[in-house]
Amino acid sequence: MERTISQEERIRRAEEIYHRRKIANGIRVSSGNVNRSEKKKISLFKKMLMQLAICAVIYIIFYLIKNTNYIFSEDVINKTKEFLAYDINFGNIQKQVTEFINNNKDKWSFLGIGEEQTNSVVTNEVQNSNNIDENSTVENETTNTAGGIGGAITNEIVEEAEKEPEKKSQSELDIEYLKEKYSFILPVTGTVTSRYGKREETEVVSANHQGIDIGANEGTPIYASMEGTVEVASEEGEYGKHIDIKNRDVLTRYAHCSKLLVKEGQKVKQGDKIAEVGSTGNSTGPHLHFEIRRDNRTINPESILDFK
Repeated sequence: MERTISQEERIRRAEEIYHRRKIANGIRVSSGNVNRSEKKKISLFKKMLMQLAICAVIYIIFYLIKNTNYIFSEDVINKTKEFLAYDINFGNIQKQVTEFINNNKDKWSFLGIGEEQTNSVVTNEVQNSNNIDENSTVENETTNTAGGIGGAITNEIVEEAEKEPEKKSQSELDIEYLKEKYSFILPVTGTVTSRYGKREETEVVSANHQGIDIGANEGTPIYASMEGTVEVASEEGEYGKHIDIKNRDVLTRYAHCSKLLVKEGQKVKQGDKIAEVGSTGNSTGPHLHFEIRRDNRTINPESILDFK
């Protein structure tokens, strides 16, 4: 009956046979160390070389970072910012990827991915990318808004922020309208004695001056500041002798005259002589009270004309 040989016995016998063959060839090898110590030495040597190589690579990388400005140069940083600021159109990317997959459905069939599944995957990926981009945009806006010491907004953010145009007052709109649609000249040569707006009130002087007073000698000629039709030529009221000339929605008034040279309903041209300076009505001396009105709203004449 054949004796069963264990695995260890087989290994021992194989080593003895290998040892005898080596001796027969003139090479003496210890049967207890066949291929074992050499493999261990070679394996340890390779590991040591690998570790030295990794250390050398790490050292070179740190050396380059520390002593080279190229990796973090301004040019590289600016290019990186430009790339990050680039607005990626994920819709076009989705369209292009979908078209590519549809055109190559046969190549993807071995993976078991159908057209509907592929489109769904692409759509989900694009939506996730959009959400990430939107979230990063909100975070950037929040960070920029709170930037600066004490949460102050920086000058760059103020310049980039879109500002709503300020609403203009009715007076500013009227001034722009008059300068664009009409032409005016100085009605008389003289010195400004009282300007438009609020002033100290007396028995003769009103608190809210609705025009401008130009002091001149009595009898000095007064000329039509703009063309139009004489709507009023009167000698009554606090304005004394006065004239209103109207052109569509704009009216010019000339008051406290000593003499009127035109009549109601008469058409006059710009520069026509219409009256003479006086001191009629509520007046403290010879001067011309000149007004400009649009739709019965008074306008500062100095915003239209240059009174020296």
